[in-house]
Amino acid sequence: MTTKLEALELALRTALGEGAAITVALGEVTVVVKAAGYYAAMQTLRDHPALHFEQLLDLCGVDYSTYGEGTWEGARFAAVSHLLSIEHNWRVRVRVFAEDDDTPVLASVVELWRAANWYEREAFDLFGILFEGHNDLRRILTDYGFIGHPFRKDFPISGYVEMRYDPEQKRVIYQAVTIEPREIIPRVIREETYGMNPGSKNLG
Repeated sequence: MTTKLEALELALRTALGEGAAITVALGEVTVVVKAAGYYAAMQTLRDHPALHFEQLLDLCGVDYSTYGEGTWEGARFAAVSHLLSIEHNWRVRVRVFAEDDDTPVLASVVELWRAANWYEREAFDLFGILFEGHNDLRRILTDYGFIGHPFRKDFPISGYVEMRYDPEQKRVIYQAVTIEPREIIPRVIREETYGMNPGSKNLG
């Protein structure tokens, strides 16, 4: 008897062919496609009658530079999508790696799923992944003047600049981050009668 996961895996292999690497683990199906065939594969996942993944649940960026405690040797940046077929009641995860680590570029899937609009903007904002064909690729979570991409593993924890309101200039300004060392206050051991009135008695 064929299980639902086996049926999904077979349908994926039939529809996508050799252009996709399909794995099944922990009750979930993951499809890895190459960047060159990413858009075509996503269109097949949406339109093929045996699959019919009509809903994009999520799309996020991933930085693999420190994956496996630095033992990762593949491409650095990837986009991971989760798709849902309401008709068949099954889900699939799709992963695609950008070929260039310095300037990661992937095809946009906004024309396939309108929900990808903000998801791709988020991946661009936080990871610096560019989505070719996106007609409004701009920051969505950080400020427009923000420098860098804060979810990259090599982004400094303190950032590059800080934003504050300057009362003299009466506007918000950016300036280089300055971190001053904290002064550690020594612990003070108070006497037993601390806080008691001079005339009161210690009832303890």
